[in-house]
Amino acid sequence: MMTMSALEILGPIMVGPSSSHTAGALRIALVARSLAPKPLARVEFFLYNSFSHTHKGHGTDQALIAGMLGFSPNDARVRDSFALAKEQGLPFDIVEKGDDESLHPNTVEVRMHGADEACVSVMGESIGGGRIRISGVNGARVRMTGDMPTIFVSHKDTPGVLAALTAILAEQHINVATMRTFRAARGGMAYTIFEIDEAVSAHTLNLFRKTPYVALAAQVSIPGAAPTVSAGPLAINFDNGAELLALCEREGASIGEVMQRREKFLRPEADSEKEMVRVLNTMKDEVRDTIEIPRKSIGGLLYGQAQAVAQSDPALIGALMGPVQTQAVAFAMAVLERSATMGVIVAAPTAGASGVVPGTVLAVANHLHATDDRILLALWNAAALGAILTTNASVSGAEGGCQAEVGSAAAMSASALTELLGGTPKQCLDAASIALSNLLGLVCDPVHGLVEHPCQDRNAIGVAAAISSAQLALANIGNPIPFDEVVRAMAEVGAALPATLRETAKGGLAAAPSAQTACSACTGCLAATKNVLHTKRIDMPNRKK
Repeated sequence: MMTMSALEILGPIMVGPSSSHTAGALRIALVARSLAPKPLARVEFFLYNSFSHTHKGHGTDQALIAGMLGFSPNDARVRDSFALAKEQGLPFDIVEKGDDESLHPNTVEVRMHGADEACVSVMGESIGGGRIRISGVNGARVRMTGDMPTIFVSHKDTPGVLAALTAILAEQHINVATMRTFRAARGGMAYTIFEIDEAVSAHTLNLFRKTPYVALAAQVSIPGAAPTVSAGPLAINFDNGAELLALCEREGASIGEVMQRREKFLRPEADSEKEMVRVLNTMKDEVRDTIEIPRKSIGGLLYGQAQAVAQSDPALIGALMGPVQTQAVAFAMAVLERSATMGVIVAAPTAGASGVVPGTVLAVANHLHATDDRILLALWNAAALGAILTTNASVSGAEGGCQAEVGSAAAMSASALTELLGGTPKQCLDAASIALSNLLGLVCDPVHGLVEHPCQDRNAIGVAAAISSAQLALANIGNPIPFDEVVRAMAEVGAALPATLRETAKGGLAAAPSAQTACSACTGCLAATKNVLHTKRIDMPNRKK
């Protein structure tokens, strides 16, 4: 059963520039912090694969420290975490370990040292869109995702411990969904992970800690991760496009309506409608912020391009993209510029592709004078498609290339636009299939490892793909390849891409000779014409190297 929340797909609301390398890294550190020896004396971070190659440009370093300080992914203090760690007296080291094919592309080991020389090591993986998985503790392979309330227990590998722990849960009337025990060696330390239906009290944790042979008991919480879900099968759920279409027919509802209803079954205690309104309000802010006030990105490759597109010559707009698509492209580029300055954005489904969904949906909604209720249904629709893509393929550039990020965002946007314009659920999936089909094979090759170029331009192309795909679908030009088969093809293509083309900044455009010298000079021309950027007309965006 797919237990992913819509607010994981259109979310987290986070500080940029990368959902996997910033928000995901921060969440790994937050989990590690909950297992750290106290008091904590110092911490070391060992970065592997894509994390090792691109951590500086992605803000991974600041995010890891922010997590150890207890900050959430949307806390603006993330960008100042180095200075704040120094103020709090927390020494840290960041070590690049290079490539290790046995590990996930986005892997970090957090090694925490206590004042009494105790040491706890936590291995974490950032699996895309800000979602994470804890894969190791003190050398033992484990698996924690935060999909449900989780208790982590470190104890001696000896008979009777598990019976005592489960007895405590039974006495406290706490239902266990899953229980897994891992050990590095017989008779040594073991680690048991309980996934339960509801969070436990401090009293229950204290009972665990008083159990003989228990060294540590902690409740693991991942802010912004999968919220608490209801127990048992959902009355409304799906795992793929075919099941989604059947569900829409059974319910007599659109994709957006089905996804909205599913969320209420998934998280009955949550005010999911209010949460989606918060997503929409953040999107409305992020698409206009840097058009009104351009800001220079961390790496200097972005500064004012969104404003330049927004203020293009009317004759140019009429001859090429038209007013709606021009606004959509400007909106999408503005989100990337905000993200690249470590501003707050909505990962949709990732930070690297965060401009496509808000850019397309809000620009078309403006043209239609659509109400917020209609826009929200379009966003629920986008979340449904994103959940299918995440479950059956990947939305991580480090796993599947840019096709997994911008390609997925374009598919989500095409479907959302189709519903916004009155299309049927089948037409929505046709639009998504067309958009994704035409972005298959798109590689992830960020120049200097920054979520700047060509990321911003590819968000613009994702917008174009979404808008044209929606129009094709609404004109009843279907796709002979069903959506689920297109998703499967994307997963296979992603697996076939070499590591150099999956967010390592070691191939593609990132390896081009000019990319090696690209720097703040790329926006120097725009900075020099700052007075022009604030006029009503710009002939062409200037991007000289």
